[in-house]
Amino acid sequence: MPRPLVLHPDRLFPADPDIRAIARELYGSVERLPIVSPHGHTDPSWFAENAAFGNAAELLLLPDHYIFRMLYSQGVPLEQLGIGDREADPREAWRLFAERYHLFRGTPSRLWLDWVFAEAFGIDVRLDGGTSDFYYDTITEALTTDPFRPRALFERYGIEVIATTESPLDTLEHHAAIRDSNWAGRVVTAYRPDPVVDPEFEGFRDNLARFSQLTGEDCLSWQGYLAAHRKRRAFFASMGATSTDHGHPTSSTADLCEAEAEALFRKVSTGAFVPAEAELFRAQMLTEMAAMSLDDGLVMQIHPGSLRNHNARLFEGFGRDKGADIPTCTDYVHALKPLLDRFGNERDLSLILFTLDESTYSRELAPLAGHYPCLKLGPAWWFHDSPEGMRRFRRMTTETAGFYNTVGFNDDTRAFLSIPARHDVARRIDCGFLAELVAEHRLEDWEAAELAQELAYGLVKRAYRL
Repeated sequence: MPRPLVLHPDRLFPADPDIRAIARELYGSVERLPIVSPHGHTDPSWFAENAAFGNAAELLLLPDHYIFRMLYSQGVPLEQLGIGDREADPREAWRLFAERYHLFRGTPSRLWLDWVFAEAFGIDVRLDGGTSDFYYDTITEALTTDPFRPRALFERYGIEVIATTESPLDTLEHHAAIRDSNWAGRVVTAYRPDPVVDPEFEGFRDNLARFSQLTGEDCLSWQGYLAAHRKRRAFFASMGATSTDHGHPTSSTADLCEAEAEALFRKVSTGAFVPAEAELFRAQMLTEMAAMSLDDGLVMQIHPGSLRNHNARLFEGFGRDKGADIPTCTDYVHALKPLLDRFGNERDLSLILFTLDESTYSRELAPLAGHYPCLKLGPAWWFHDSPEGMRRFRRMTTETAGFYNTVGFNDDTRAFLSIPARHDVARRIDCGFLAELVAEHRLEDWEAAELAQELAYGLVKRAYRL
């Protein structure tokens, strides 16, 4: 017989009954607050076209590298799942997933998916090989109905705004279509310049040529290249962008004189560079982007410390972002100093730091954000948007940086329905943390109530200028 699927109302709250009662009350005050999703990877075409999602695998399996990286680690070939535009029967791909759903026990993916199954689709039995077809048919049939189209789901879950992430080479036609439609949902873009900032990004020189065509600037000259960035940033801002996003391998910054920067650009733009020069150029460009942010007001996000596409064979066969981005040790104190020497005291600059290296939370990130006016901490990104990751972040940063030098929750998702699921987890964890502080008489109950609102809604709106 299928096992029941039940979401316990006190899930993720502290086990102590007195503290749990406080957490429950706090959570009740924020459970239904609007969702602000300031840094995601959802596809803007979903909202521009408002077409129905095709089937259960297309909605939940194919976009989510959390899911297929786990399946791959257990020997499931990505081809059999239909990843990377491979031909695969979606029902059979779903069955491979369902038969291995036990692999996700104890992971955040299990929490998110169970929420989606129960809350979004009303399913009350657990997913496994025996219920695979039932799940597939129930979800796929629901997706043919109007309440499960992207715009309806956006409204159903109280999403106030979603920021997608696009390259400077993107024409933003989907954002234009959203803006020109009569739909009131707010979907904005974010400027992600990695393809034209990282000399080691595949196709970098061709990307510079396309950058020139889009902007009418000579992107093989240093001044023309910088002017092209300014133009595209202004265009992105006109399409609703309030932020930029920088996924560099490290957090290194540099502050070269103009002649040095121009000479370095000449090397990277012609392909005549060594890896150390590519790193120096990325470092210089973080400082250049900070200067532009001070001028145009776009919030700057830096999330370094990932050795991207670590699995060379997967990268060659399937492309980027297939679950093989692996965390590395990351230095912030020395790496950010050139940028902070120049801009760290600017109150009008907003620079949000993320990390995959948790060892830096209390040693580096909290002290930096607790001092420099321009810095804020982004608490949850990728591997750490998990219950234990969120708890560790709060415990390791709050005493030094406080709550108000953080920016709320960041869901960083490619799977649309995991957005409300992830925000629910974050709100539960934050309310549990606040409840502990109340129980220990480190916060008054009214202070915790104010903070619960801020952590769920207020901080993110102000930090991202939304």
